[in-house]
Amino acid sequence: MNARTRTVLAAALVLAVAGPAAPAFADAPALASLTTGHRAPDSDALDAAIAALPNADATAALARVGGTEGSWRGSTGVHDLPSGRKADPHARFRAGSVTKVFTSAVVLQLAAERKVGLDRPVRTYLPELIPAAYEKVTVRQLLNHTSGLPTPDFPGKTVEDWYANRFQVFTPREMVASATAKRELFPAGTKQNYSNIGYTVAGLLIEKVTGHSYENEVARRIIGPLGLRGTSFPGTDPRIHGPHNRGYQKMKLSDGTTGLRDVSVWSPTDGWAAGDIISTTADLERFTHALFRGRVVRGPLLEEMFTLPPARVTDLKGEPAIYSVGLTSWQLGGRRVWGKTGGRWGYNAGIGGTRDLSRTLVYSVNSTDAKGADRNKVVLGLVFAAFGTPDPA
Repeated sequence: MNARTRTVLAAALVLAVAGPAAPAFADAPALASLTTGHRAPDSDALDAAIAALPNADATAALARVGGTEGSWRGSTGVHDLPSGRKADPHARFRAGSVTKVFTSAVVLQLAAERKVGLDRPVRTYLPELIPAAYEKVTVRQLLNHTSGLPTPDFPGKTVEDWYANRFQVFTPREMVASATAKRELFPAGTKQNYSNIGYTVAGLLIEKVTGHSYENEVARRIIGPLGLRGTSFPGTDPRIHGPHNRGYQKMKLSDGTTGLRDVSVWSPTDGWAAGDIISTTADLERFTHALFRGRVVRGPLLEEMFTLPPARVTDLKGEPAIYSVGLTSWQLGGRRVWGKTGGRWGYNAGIGGTRDLSRTLVYSVNSTDAKGADRNKVVLGLVFAAFGTPDPA
């Protein structure tokens, strides 16, 4: 595998995780034998990808491979470290930026209903929130990360700082006000820069247009109709209700050593419409199949999710755009794969698949450094075992 290709893919996976941007990481596991050949899922490679947990990288992993070429299910690791009890394969988990797929789908539904215009300025709908300096930013640009909106200010820079403030409540309007008080990163539409802020604005847009809460609209339009019984929004509640495997994060402890803290209880309000959803692998697999089949976003507007804008990514050394409306695009094992990754402290999650649904992957990995500079090796092993390694540039 071309080293440059691997680095770009790695950086893309890191950037697609909710939260502060992180640099590219070290080389991925060598799975070159999986690069070519479209065939039934390689159960041995998938089993190997999640074997021997817990380890330094993860304490548990749940995964589902599906599609017309065949299926595979895997669950390994522990429910929690003190007891060592086996991980619950039906556990709920924080899915992070996978939330963005739900948010973008609702906005596209509103566009189909002619309640929102994708090419209309966001300020048309939220004049009291979006200042004149951002009057040219369109709804589509919010969703495909070409808005040029900067990141809000948050307290602290390190995981220890975030842990100390883990129960702080952030409101969407405060986050937008913090971001729009700064200068634009670039003129709207000229570049692509992955961040949460566009989806925070999109959540407020949904509320303004519908007159209902963001959470209620997603529940009414997607969660309810698809029967996603394990999927929910936590609001300001820092707990994961229902069965779940504990999440752990590597950080400095009070005695000065480095170790793992249980971070399962953590306020998710900094993510909101960009990254706070809780779900299960079964629910996310059902959602992925329904979305790709046109059951969630109907008609030509679905193509927005499979169309990359003519822009280049600021954090990938000017590489062509990889983010569409709601999804990310990768070239793996001779296939074009569309999906979304996400990360909250203690939890990495992802959904993905080929457009024809010949192969899909959904996973939850209880990563011990879910927002770190190095992409989790268990996650990479699953992705490459499911789809193959990155195609040469």
